[in-house]
Amino acid sequence: MEIISHCSIIAKECQISLKQVEKTVELLNEGATIPFLARYRKEQTGSLDEVVLLQIRDRYVQLDELDKRRAAILASLIEQGKLSEDLKNKLALAQNKTELEDLYLPYKPKRKTRGSMAIAKGLEPLAKQLMQQNTVELEALAQRYVDKQKELETIDDVLAGARDIIAEWISESAAARARLRNLYGRTAQLSAKKVKPAKPKEQSKEINLGERSGIKEEDAQKYKNYFEWSECLLKAPSHRLLAMFRGETEGFLKLKIEVQEEEAIAILKSLFVKGTNASSAQVQLALTDAYKRLLSAAMETEMRNLAKERADKAAIIVFAENLRQLLLASPLGQKNVLAIDPGFRTGCKLVCLDKQGNLVHNETIYPHPPVQNSKAAAAKVMQLIEVYKIEAIAIGNGTAGRETEDFIKKLQFKKEIVAVMVSENGASIYSASPVAREEFPDYDITVRGAVSIGRRLMDPLAELVKIEPKSIGVGQYQHDVNATLLQNSLEDTVVSCVNKVGVELNTASKQLLSYVSGVGETLAKNIITYRKENGAFQTREELKKVPRFGPKAYEQAAGFLRIAHAKNPLDTSAVHPESYAVVEKMAKSLKCSVTELIEKKSLRAQIKCLDFVDAKTGLPTLQDIMKELDKPGRDPRLQFETFSFSEDVRQIEDLQIGMILPGIVTNITAFGAFVDVGVHQDGLVHLSQMANRFIRDPNEVVHLHQSVNVKVLSVDMEGKRIQLSIKEAMGQ
Repeated sequence: MEIISHCSIIAKECQISLKQVEKTVELLNEGATIPFLARYRKEQTGSLDEVVLLQIRDRYVQLDELDKRRAAILASLIEQGKLSEDLKNKLALAQNKTELEDLYLPYKPKRKTRGSMAIAKGLEPLAKQLMQQNTVELEALAQRYVDKQKELETIDDVLAGARDIIAEWISESAAARARLRNLYGRTAQLSAKKVKPAKPKEQSKEINLGERSGIKEEDAQKYKNYFEWSECLLKAPSHRLLAMFRGETEGFLKLKIEVQEEEAIAILKSLFVKGTNASSAQVQLALTDAYKRLLSAAMETEMRNLAKERADKAAIIVFAENLRQLLLASPLGQKNVLAIDPGFRTGCKLVCLDKQGNLVHNETIYPHPPVQNSKAAAAKVMQLIEVYKIEAIAIGNGTAGRETEDFIKKLQFKKEIVAVMVSENGASIYSASPVAREEFPDYDITVRGAVSIGRRLMDPLAELVKIEPKSIGVGQYQHDVNATLLQNSLEDTVVSCVNKVGVELNTASKQLLSYVSGVGETLAKNIITYRKENGAFQTREELKKVPRFGPKAYEQAAGFLRIAHAKNPLDTSAVHPESYAVVEKMAKSLKCSVTELIEKKSLRAQIKCLDFVDAKTGLPTLQDIMKELDKPGRDPRLQFETFSFSEDVRQIEDLQIGMILPGIVTNITAFGAFVDVGVHQDGLVHLSQMANRFIRDPNEVVHLHQSVNVKVLSVDMEGKRIQLSIKEAMGQ
């Protein structure tokens, strides 16, 4: 019953059929992965894509956790002896955690409060009478509770205690909280003010967070736009929320979320005040106190959490999309590569990589000041290119990157060699990581960093999976958002990209293999060990000989693992082994071999998919098979293109307003895109400067690593801020 109930909720939320959700949940519970379901189980899921499949998986987990919390609450209420049939039904109908917690709040064990102390003094019966708001002699009624031993010396003491009890009842009312939550959700204003530095004599009373954490006061200028700021919380964009939350954390801003007090109290009055007598007046005093002392703070905390959650999700979506684009960047392919990690004082570290990315040689040259032995450096580069048959040169884009690019471009090679600037983001993280130490135990971090730069040019995906995703340097406020949500989202993104491209079984690293559907770290390690002991895999079927690589792992992984130049051409493709028989049946119907079917378009044109539909294989799978036979093992990534910065612009001082320059998109955020124009400082193309039309998402116009032309709008030398425009560069 629970699964059906959950699936019904998800089907309604995702606007898909109940059958699709039920089958997806069933397959997930059996151990199927998202990439596998999206690619090889279209008949069962109704061709749901990865986005919807992830929604189903995550929502199902949420609902399952909600059930666990519901069970814990029921157990607590039963133990307290306070579970009525009405409350039980309300808890059963609650569809989110907020509803559950609101219902449980009046019964939740609490610390000592003003209300609980008043109850301990015996004032609960009086509070109940006041809540009924019947016409009574209030003073006479209250006089009965005057008791000096209980610190109830006067009628005012008695009534104040009763109001404390009522205030807590009101603050714990599910109806009151729901109505106020709605008001805050619609009308709450977020305001920010600058926090003044604490004076020395005030340090003991109020510690200045900025000073305590070692942040200089001038750093507050980063938040100068928010020193006197107010806007509707509902409309505040995610990047602005995260900026203000960070400013508050660093001690430079004070944030406040509030609504019109009169409107909030009017809502409570409509719920709790039933008359105009003396008892009603006490209730009104209590509800005013309840709002000012309890509910306003509770609602502000809730709204902060909801706003943070909303901003986190938006930032994580941006980060995940950036990561996807980065991982799916165009690969140069298998080439002999000379990779250079540039530097001035320490020289430029050179490494030579073979077509499989193996390190075959390393060297250091000094073409720049202070040593500047450019003649010897040039001779060494020319020698390495000749000896190791270098086909491409990868140059890190960090310190001395442009200077090194100039040095390389001035050399006269005997053949055409591509020289490309490569992003160093995360290379230092990789070079100092256990992964790098395991790969290159006998080399220092400079060699490892240069290897990473070269391999990124050859295959960005294969290299970047070795780095923790949030260290790659794309996205916004990645260190401020919910770490668990970010990690899970980025993990899903990496898994999606790896399986979309496919993995060469005989050359893939342990890290790359671990992201393949159904594999994981242990099986990846076992594959590497088997490969070392037995040589290259000849067939996919051979995977079954790998220790612990059982039928389920084989089912999930086989279609995403490729074997180049395999005897069976289907082993090089994305056709799943479970469908080999179908392809063989197609070939047999045309009296040809599978190889001939793949090689000859005229033969494939004769195939009618409907003729091969059966109980096991449906039309969606057959259509995918035909697409794959057309270009078996085709890399879905775009073809590699070279790019060059302007020769006349090397430092920020070279920029002039009005210049139109070539650039590379390095990062995309909710408010625009950052573009590298070759001056060691990325410039911002604001959302408003992307196109001559209204857009909500920068991805409508640009993608990561895209080459674009930009116009320089402004340059702040001191703050190192560059404002750029794509639309003006295009003459829009």
